[in-house]
Amino acid sequence: MALLHLVLSVLWLVLTGRWSLGEFLFGALLSYLVLWLTHPHGPDTYFARVWKVARALGVFLREVVIANLRVTYHVFAPLRRMQPGIVAVPLDVKSDVAITMLANAITLTPGTLSLDVSTDQRTLYVHGMRIGTPPEFRAEIKSVLEKQVQEVCE
Repeated sequence: MALLHLVLSVLWLVLTGRWSLGEFLFGALLSYLVLWLTHPHGPDTYFARVWKVARALGVFLREVVIANLRVTYHVFAPLRRMQPGIVAVPLDVKSDVAITMLANAITLTPGTLSLDVSTDQRTLYVHGMRIGTPPEFRAEIKSVLEKQVQEVCE
């Protein structure tokens, strides 16, 4: 279904003759609507997954903005306020793809860095610029980023 969606979006570009990002996005939205009207949909279909991915992307972008603001604050704050550290985060996601997506999301968020995954793939080690308390740091990663990755991948 994703391939059909992409083909219809590109077909829109060919038919209009205008090759721009805005036109492609409009074609993608239009083709999504056409597919939604002509194919069955439910909680486990392509249509539901598209919204899950869009929601996860929105949450990730919000977290990146918040993290950028935090890092900016700490750049100008006295050094004694920083509490860097490494925290072991137990993983609920199981697949290699989900673990990789989570590790990349953490690394792309300013102020945090994924360091390693345990050999049994049950623990992710994360460096944070400002940890606070390890349980709070763990809970934030699990409730925000891991939850979204889990919805998209599993």
